[in-house]
Amino acid sequence: MYEDKTLICKECGAEFVFTAGEQEFYASKGFENEPQRCKACRDARKNAQKPEREMYTAICAACGKEARVPFKPREDRPVYCSECFAKQKEEQ
Repeated sequence: MYEDKTLICKECGAEFVFTAGEQEFYASKGFENEPQRCKACRDARKNAQKPEREMYTAICAACGKEARVPFKPREDRPVYCSECFAKQKEEQ
């Protein structure tokens, strides 16, 4: 029913393939328009809208290593590096 189509990205001008599977997916979601941008340009556009996440430095309460976390550490709560956090989750 569907066949692969070669489209031109309106952002970068590169050719990209709109596969039969993608066309079927679009139809199942009720989308009537074909994609205008290649995957790389769609991803870049999506990521450009997200603000960069602020990271904080803390000392791991378990091993004492430096840890980078996406929240402001508080004095009343322990902070763990990703390795120690994963170990804690396994133990629960």
